[in-house]
Amino acid sequence: MKQVVINQGNASVANVSKPIVQDNSILVRVVNSCISAGTEMSSVKSSGTPLWKKAIESPAKVKLAVEMATTKGIGQTVDFVKGKAEEAIAVGYSNAGIVEEVGKNIKDIRIGDRVACAGARYAFHAEYVTVPRNLVVKIPDSVSFEDASTATVGAIAMQGIRRLAPAIGETFVVIGLGIIGQLTVQILKANGCRVIGTDISKAHILQAEKSGLDFGFISDHECMKKVQQTTNRNGADGVVVTAASASSEILSTAFQMCRKKGRVVLVGDVGLNIKRNDIYPKELDFYISTSYGPGRYDKEYEEDGHDYPIAYVRWTENRNMEAFLQLIGEKKVNIQQMISKIYPIDDAKKAYDDLKNPDDMRCVVLFEYPKKQEEASHNIIYHPGKGIAGKINVALIGAGNFAKATHLPNLMSLDEYYHLRAVMTRDGVNGMNTAKRFCADYATSDYQDILKDDTIDLVLITTPHNLHKEMVMQALSSGKNVFVEKPLCLTREELCDIKAFYQHSEAAHKPVLMTGFNRRFSKHAVAIRKKLETVTEPIIINYRMNAGYIPLDDWVHSDIGGGRNVGEACHIYDLFAFLTDSKAISVQAQGIGKSSYYSPTDNFSANILFENGSVANLIYTAMGSKDVPKELMEIYVDGKIISLNDYKEIVGHGIKIDSMKTRDSEKGQKEELIALSKCLLEQSKWPISLEEQMQAMNIAFDVEQQIRR
Repeated sequence: MKQVVINQGNASVANVSKPIVQDNSILVRVVNSCISAGTEMSSVKSSGTPLWKKAIESPAKVKLAVEMATTKGIGQTVDFVKGKAEEAIAVGYSNAGIVEEVGKNIKDIRIGDRVACAGARYAFHAEYVTVPRNLVVKIPDSVSFEDASTATVGAIAMQGIRRLAPAIGETFVVIGLGIIGQLTVQILKANGCRVIGTDISKAHILQAEKSGLDFGFISDHECMKKVQQTTNRNGADGVVVTAASASSEILSTAFQMCRKKGRVVLVGDVGLNIKRNDIYPKELDFYISTSYGPGRYDKEYEEDGHDYPIAYVRWTENRNMEAFLQLIGEKKVNIQQMISKIYPIDDAKKAYDDLKNPDDMRCVVLFEYPKKQEEASHNIIYHPGKGIAGKINVALIGAGNFAKATHLPNLMSLDEYYHLRAVMTRDGVNGMNTAKRFCADYATSDYQDILKDDTIDLVLITTPHNLHKEMVMQALSSGKNVFVEKPLCLTREELCDIKAFYQHSEAAHKPVLMTGFNRRFSKHAVAIRKKLETVTEPIIINYRMNAGYIPLDDWVHSDIGGGRNVGEACHIYDLFAFLTDSKAISVQAQGIGKSSYYSPTDNFSANILFENGSVANLIYTAMGSKDVPKELMEIYVDGKIISLNDYKEIVGHGIKIDSMKTRDSEKGQKEELIALSKCLLEQSKWPISLEEQMQAMNIAFDVEQQIRR
């Protein structure tokens, strides 16, 4: 399907995979979409900014890159950052169209319904979009697709006015008369208010006057004086700032325009250096308006579909969109007089080029899509072929940052063993970017395409954790070998299902299953294991995971991630089994007491006793200092100590061990792929036995049960 993307300072139309509807989402064939000129032109400009300049403007991102370099190495970090900078970016957040398919959890939207859609991650400029229920509203019969495609932008204006709380007869100033400012003027007039507008563009002022603006002034040093004159020297009851500028003077001007006890609402993006004397003497109220309204940036509302009760939150972002469309239907807001041009989707480049030099006083620009669209495909082929004989043809499932920073570069470096056959991801633009960057044969949004492809030898799953078990089972049932990033699954019941597959499978050659327990493949861990093979006494392992704090609303702590014990510590339980070369026979665990700041799986101690008498202890904590390396392991054996510092250095105390020191943390991600390639190409034993994979997960589930008790 066709989708507008931005790359290197320019817009273009890309051919990407058609999205698949999810349980809580709706598939929409787009008829019109609205360009938010300010936001999207800012994205165009940003995409063309050189990396060095972006680094100066975003020191926080530089810090993240430095942290990545300490673990991944400078070369891999540079490649990752450069690759991200060169990726195409999906744009658009307001469109309207016809429902083609609904997820199984959607009960009140039907195929064929006319709907308006919102969301910077969903309502793209594309022929098809999948959008969660709470970001979709039905379009009244009296409202056209063209008008309805502005619903998201209208909701932004609506929320700003709700924060303003206007009363009939009050006078307000709107600073910035772009699309949101124009809509703000019209809605305020519908509320029975007098409206003054200011802008640097005379054309925008003239347009607002056609919509009922009472007074319009060019933004200059005389502007404040004119506001005083038109309000009988009282000042405005309030000001809505819908402008975009780095300057804080706009906000200062807004405060000075107000009467005593007035209010200012910030909708746009301006400097926020507030002067005390601007607000204190008048005791002004200053409000921030967050996008479309309550629910914005709340995952449970936007993605999971949990609505706020209307009795307690009257105006959510969804209800704001509905109210805006109702105003259009009642002819209280006029969109048509604001439309400057409607571009066919194929003319996207021209549309954005024209927006760089606007010469029309009207400020709404739309895209239109063919009424009779060709059948869009979930599968986009970049290199026709049937895989490469003699190599392991891989399908990557889920193209997140970890996969692109770790697994894919490793696969590329191991091209004597592996060939990237396909990339499967729900985001068509991400799939296109990843397939092109890492030379995949094709990209798809449909997992079934992967399962039906007989040329694929290995499915590499790097999706969110809650999807692992189901995708593993489908791949195994299709006869595919599987590499799944840790954890293998999230519950003991899911683990039993996987075990049952191998117990009851009648296939002569059962597919290989490997969980990404990479620590055991680290050069350091392998060297330590070799040294321990000469030891006859039990050992004690003490492992400290200084994991760092992750906010409680992060996906890691949710049902998607499964928590930090199951989601990450399972790595270490497998490492313990590898080093002791024994089976676990008991597990004891204890977490810290109740805390409102930490998750129950953030801070705990797990003690594991093995059959051969060895004991391993994991201290996992989110309370440590970032100044201390993340991982430290000490092994005590027969009067000797072996220590491993963050997978960079092995040191022996009282024991002769080859000193090993690496510049970067060598955690075994590449080595595990090498081990897997030998298994698949030579049909040798699994790199990690099924029993060992099951054991690591069972230890994690035992620990989970005890620390949550």
